[in-house]
Amino acid sequence: MLANVATVVLDGVHPFELGVVCEVFGLDRSDEGLPRYDFAVVSAEGPRVRTHAGFEMVVPEGLERLEEADLVAVPAGDAYNDRDFPQPMLDALNRAVERGATVLSVCSGVFVLGAAGLLDGRRCAAHWRHADRLARRHPLARVEADVLYVDDAGVVTSAGTAAGIDACLHLVRKEQGSAVANGIARRMVVPPHREGGQAQYVDRPLPRAQSDTVGGVLSWMERHLDREVTVEELALRAHMSPRTFARRFQQETGTTPYRWLLGQRVLLARELLEGTDETVDSVALRAGFGNAATMRHHFVRWTGTTPQAYRRTFRSPSPSA
Repeated sequence: MLANVATVVLDGVHPFELGVVCEVFGLDRSDEGLPRYDFAVVSAEGPRVRTHAGFEMVVPEGLERLEEADLVAVPAGDAYNDRDFPQPMLDALNRAVERGATVLSVCSGVFVLGAAGLLDGRRCAAHWRHADRLARRHPLARVEADVLYVDDAGVVTSAGTAAGIDACLHLVRKEQGSAVANGIARRMVVPPHREGGQAQYVDRPLPRAQSDTVGGVLSWMERHLDREVTVEELALRAHMSPRTFARRFQQETGTTPYRWLLGQRVLLARELLEGTDETVDSVALRAGFGNAATMRHHFVRWTGTTPQAYRRTFRSPSPSA
C-alpha cells in the first residue's frame, strides 16, 4: 500500500533533497493515468522552518500527520551528521515502522533514522562522505557505502540526492509496478531504474565525460554496443595514441573503456528485458554480449540477479494485463 506520503522536516533542511520527495510523490499526475498520492510536508520544529538555503517555509502540519502515512520520508539537512533530533520525531518514526509503514531517508537524513534506532541490525546506504561517521555513531548499523540505496525491512536509505530519486522510484516500482515508476520517471526525465537491479548493489556507476575530449567516442560506443571494439580502434576515432586515449578516458569518466562499455551493455540488456519479449539469447546479441551465458555472468556481477529473475521482477505489464 502506497497512497499516503508524509515528509518530515527540521530547521536546516536541504531544499533540493526535500524537493526530490515532493517531485516524486507531491505532484498530481492522474491526468496521465498515474496515481495521486495524499502528500504532506510535516514539521518537527514548529510551523516556520528555516532551510539550508537561507529562506523559510511555513509548514502548518505537525508530527501527528505521520501517524497515518504509508511512507514517511526524511530529507537531508544541515549538520544532520552532528546534531540531536527532537525525541517526538524519533518516536513517531519508530511507531511508523512498528505499524508496517515504510520510512525513507535521503542522504544525511539517514542520521535521523540512526538516532531513532532504526538502523540497528539493518543494512543502510550512506553518502561516501558520511559513511565512516555514520558507522562510528551507530556501530550496530551495517553501513554500505558502495550502494545507491538499501531497502531493509521497511527502512529505506539512500546515498545522496540523485540516489534519493532512485530510492523513491524503487518504492513506487515495488508497490505499484514498473509502468507507474516508468511513467513518473519519464515525467521527471530521469532513468526509471539505475544500475543495481534487484539487489541494489551499484559499485560501478557509468559516468559521463567531464569534457568533450572523449565525448564523441562515448556517443559512438553507445550507438554500437553490439560491436566488438578495441582500445586501439577507439583511440583512432579520438585521434590519440592508445595509451593517451586510455589515460584520458580514465581521467574524464573515472573508469576504463572496457568497464564503461560493459556497463552500457548491461543497461541496454536491462531495458530490453523490461520492455520487450525478446529471448535472453536475442537480448544478449543485441546488447553485445554474444551469448546468453556471457551476459548472465556480467549481469549477475553488475545487478546481483540473473537476467531471467530481473525480467520477472521488473518487466512492465502488457497493456492487456
